[in-house]
Amino acid sequence: LNFSLTTAACAPVQKQVVVADTKSLYAQELKTHKCGDFLCGTVDAPIDWNKPEDGTFKLAFSYKPVKGVRKFLFVNPGGPGASGIDLATEQLDSVGTSELRAAYNIVGFDPRGTKGSSPIKCFDAKRMDDFLYTDSGYPAGSPQDLAASRKSIAEFAKACKENTGQILAHVDTVSSAKDLDLLRAVFGQTKLDYLGYSYGTFLGTTYAALFPKNVGLFVLDGAIDPTVSDEDQNYNQLVGFDNALRNYMKDCIDNQSDCPFSGSVDQGLSRISQFLMQLETKPLESSDGRKVGAATAGTGLYMTLYANEYWTYLTQAFNQAFDDKDGYTFIQLADAYNDRNQDGTYSSNMFEAFVSINCLDGRSDSSAEAQARQNNRMLAASPTLGRYWQNGAELCAHWPYPMVERPASYAAEGSPTILVIGTTGDPATPYKQAVDLAHRVLSKGFLLTFKGEGHTAYGRSNSCVIKVVDDFLLDGKLPASEPTC
Repeated sequence: LNFSLTTAACAPVQKQVVVADTKSLYAQELKTHKCGDFLCGTVDAPIDWNKPEDGTFKLAFSYKPVKGVRKFLFVNPGGPGASGIDLATEQLDSVGTSELRAAYNIVGFDPRGTKGSSPIKCFDAKRMDDFLYTDSGYPAGSPQDLAASRKSIAEFAKACKENTGQILAHVDTVSSAKDLDLLRAVFGQTKLDYLGYSYGTFLGTTYAALFPKNVGLFVLDGAIDPTVSDEDQNYNQLVGFDNALRNYMKDCIDNQSDCPFSGSVDQGLSRISQFLMQLETKPLESSDGRKVGAATAGTGLYMTLYANEYWTYLTQAFNQAFDDKDGYTFIQLADAYNDRNQDGTYSSNMFEAFVSINCLDGRSDSSAEAQARQNNRMLAASPTLGRYWQNGAELCAHWPYPMVERPASYAAEGSPTILVIGTTGDPATPYKQAVDLAHRVLSKGFLLTFKGEGHTAYGRSNSCVIKVVDDFLLDGKLPASEPTC
């Protein structure tokens, strides 16, 4: 989930420091300044961990100090690209329970390339609007649509390189994991206690692989299996969103009095398919004067599938589109997903960071043959959504920097037991990945299953999940057997 909110008071002034090696960075003193009720600060981290002499950037963090408490819990909300500072300040009450927040200083940090830590910059707001909200005007997946997409992606990648600078080549997750260990040391912690959601589980698993002896109490919620290929990650996620859409449709037809669909689930999904296909060449007007094409409506739809609490908004969006021919709710949902403000500005650089980090961490085969196979697989997996998941390899095919080498193993041999949480109806990080991470990938993984809908569980599920996680983070205790909540 996206927790991004404005925290301008914590944004650091960027000043590069030249160092000969990383020892001096590990020895730097923790310095903070007050920003409201919080303490904010930065640490100097190397732009390139392999060449620290090439300079540093300011890695930003913030936390609300708890009187008499010396323990720190570092949190990451996911993305990649979401702001940890926003989570630990504007959304602090959503991090665990009051007992957890009384036992730890909850530290949010912005990973390299994100909002407060040498942020990646590609397009200005107007060009970002064009990139995110304007369809090609051709049927999805057609040669004309693909050509238009390739052109806009190439322009985006070029702008990222021109407007960001040196750090763009080094915003990978391995580098961020090393930044996290630097934070641990500067904060004076022998072990790192960590809570990661969604992509934050990948960052946490990477940290454990690189620094198993430094792992303290680790909770990975909405888990990603780092051994799954990029192609399979995309496929698994599509299957997850298709299942979530089916669950929404069943709930809508059975339980929602204002549901615009009737008949069977498949009949309802067929109507959504027809609606989206119509938008490919004939965008819907919105009462705010903007146009809603298939990509924008799709983004708004995906936003609501992250939590079943949002399903009523999807029903509202469809009713407004079907009855009033107005795409306003869809575009508002898309704006929330993209961190776009009402005035047309963006409150974060989450999309730019999302693409930049992912393209360094992994890529799909972009050859015509491979993409044709993957397209057929996507269309078969979801007749409703698969049409809009075609040619996914194009986004990173011409990225200006190569992929970064990842750990040979993510087993984290030598680490203590890591608590992994999976939600059975999670669309974004399908449950099987949590099972595999806990039972196959990690040498010491313990699986907590939340039987429910939505993305992630701790803080939005039930008291059973809360008790297991709190017992672990507060007292280091786990149940005798792996629970299902």
